[in-house]
Amino acid sequence: CIRDSIGCERKEGISMEYRKFGDKYVVRLDKGEEIVYSLLKLCAWKDIKVAQVTGIGAVGEVTAGLFDTEKKEFISHTWTGDMEITALTGNITTKEQKPYEHLHITVAGRDGMARGGHLKRAVVSATAELFLTAADGTVEREMSDEIGLNLMKF
Repeated sequence: CIRDSIGCERKEGISMEYRKFGDKYVVRLDKGEEIVYSLLKLCAWKDIKVAQVTGIGAVGEVTAGLFDTEKKEFISHTWTGDMEITALTGNITTKEQKPYEHLHITVAGRDGMARGGHLKRAVVSATAELFLTAADGTVEREMSDEIGLNLMKF
């Protein structure tokens, strides 16, 4: 259902709700929704090709890590339990004309210890509040054999 600047998507197991203000989207995800998947779906549905992303919320499962520059591969860790998202930031670009995310997350659990890295997956345990600022245009990514990552191509 879409009414004026209020939107809700109930497709493919996603029940996110959002509101659009000019070039900005304010998004709410509910318990059980996966952040990366939901974000990429919204970008595909709304034809968002370039955007800045920020967010906060609560998650029960997170997979994040870092890129090992020597081995040219990601080392991922998965954490479970009640965690607050203390920072979620990144961007949306495209790869092969499809939305492509580059997100980093920091979460803190009951012990107050922070964990984080390059976000691969995060399942919402209460709610997540995301803000996307879209821009006109496209920035495509291309694999760099030298670095081993999909780099922005200008």
